[in-house]
Amino acid sequence: MSAELIRIVDAALAESARKAGQWLVCRPGCAECCRGPFPISPLDAERLAEGLAALKAEDPRRAARVLDRARAWKDAGDEPCPALDPDAGTCDLYGARPLTCRTFGPPVRCRSGALAVCELCFDGATEEEIEACVVDLDLETLDPPGAPETTVAEALLTRYPPAMPPLPGADE
Repeated sequence: MSAELIRIVDAALAESARKAGQWLVCRPGCAECCRGPFPISPLDAERLAEGLAALKAEDPRRAARVLDRARAWKDAGDEPCPALDPDAGTCDLYGARPLTCRTFGPPVRCRSGALAVCELCFDGATEEEIEACVVDLDLETLDPPGAPETTVAEALLTRYPPAMPPLPGADE
């Protein structure tokens, strides 16, 4: 289900991004949406843990840096997400990122009718121009609520708790 969910969301957002064209300013290095605490679902947490395990196998040093940021992360304020590489301004776990991250940028309307649009995107656009790029995505149906939500840091630390020694190969 998780892979199918990601496929559905990514396809919908790709179409919205295609329609948005120059209005969509999301690019590597733009990380305004990667700040502060935000809730993620258990499916998101599972994908993040799998993404960290894959990163650990591919690049243990980078995985160790993600884990160090997760251990130092505070659930408050405007602090960057632990998955965000502060130097590059990119997500070290991009392929495993939560739904909140996947749906940020292009205009997304949820079941309640609320429209989420990045405040950096569509600067100067008319309501009609924004509406032409909207994707309707009922995330509640795709990723049902009910299980307790968590944060990116908590999801990463579930598999690698704070007291755990550094990842093997991290100091190579």
